[in-house]
Amino acid sequence: MTHRAYNFSAGPAVLPEPVLRIAKDQLLELPDVGASVMEISHRSAAFKDILDGTRGALRELLELPDEYHILFLQGGSRLQFAMVPMNLRAAADQPADYVLTGSWGQKAIDEARLQGAARVAWDGSGDGYRRIPTPAQLDLDPGAAYVHFTSNETIEGVQFAREPDPGSAPLVCDASSDFLSRPIDTTRYGLIYACAQKNAGPAGVTIVLIRDDLVQRSPRTVPRMLSYQVHADHESLFNTPPTFAIYMVGLVARWLLDDVGGLAVMDQRNRSKAKILYDAIDQSEGFFRGHADPSCRSLMNVTFRLSTPELEKAFVQQAAEQGMVALAGHRSVGGIRASIYNAMPVEGVETLGQFMRDFCRRHA
Repeated sequence: MTHRAYNFSAGPAVLPEPVLRIAKDQLLELPDVGASVMEISHRSAAFKDILDGTRGALRELLELPDEYHILFLQGGSRLQFAMVPMNLRAAADQPADYVLTGSWGQKAIDEARLQGAARVAWDGSGDGYRRIPTPAQLDLDPGAAYVHFTSNETIEGVQFAREPDPGSAPLVCDASSDFLSRPIDTTRYGLIYACAQKNAGPAGVTIVLIRDDLVQRSPRTVPRMLSYQVHADHESLFNTPPTFAIYMVGLVARWLLDDVGGLAVMDQRNRSKAKILYDAIDQSEGFFRGHADPSCRSLMNVTFRLSTPELEKAFVQQAAEQGMVALAGHRSVGGIRASIYNAMPVEGVETLGQFMRDFCRRHA
């Protein structure tokens, strides 16, 4: 293959070509610095400019109020599964509520239970994680330290169109796979975390947005490297941060602001892309079987099945031969998964949609 494929990987995922071109041009030497971003000190004035610029662009994109800190951490969402309960519970026996709409929500509560009490406010596993709960189905504890949910489940392809109401408890969100894909009202959240390698940048940095009152909950008994308070006090420089990944997040944020025109425009693009694939599924007369209930289909990860594993294997192989790669479903569930994050061009989705129609016509 001598050209860039249409990469439908769930993560690390496709990055915007204009961002990659800037990074390529600056890889050897940052302008007026004389060294690569991977070579300069994280304490240098040059990197401070990068860090401040990235933080400022994210704050502008998200319209994030001043009382929220933006932290750049490491360890991915899996480390956040532990840091959230370690920092936000007053005591190990204080419950935390978890809304389980997919595999990543389950992993989050499993980790939280290692730290203390955690209860299921709603569990969608009974029907294979095909939908989200109605407000009436949420069983919330009024004494919960927080309410946790996963805004978009990459494996099952289920997404909240709107965040759940947590009652009086702070709302905590794993937004790893739809972060920066649409506008949200950040004031409804106490804490949002997202690993970068879906929409925001390359693997290696985890972005945490946390309200100041929750930062102050961090117990002094938490190891310093795992304390939100410590990282906030040191402005994400308590240890050497993932400098290149932060630089890339800054480029992506500027691309969203300057080239795309903001998150509302990006949201409309993403809706248009997803419609192409869901139309192909719905018009296939059952040849393609979507996993998620139509009311909560993901705009980021389109998941579906064919009648046999052999047909699914042929679909993935033939698509790859035509320049569309990484379409196999997650190893835990199989099937097909097309991840169409922000940087996936509409041309790629149109190509896949046409391939789906052709494949259906040949094999139905």
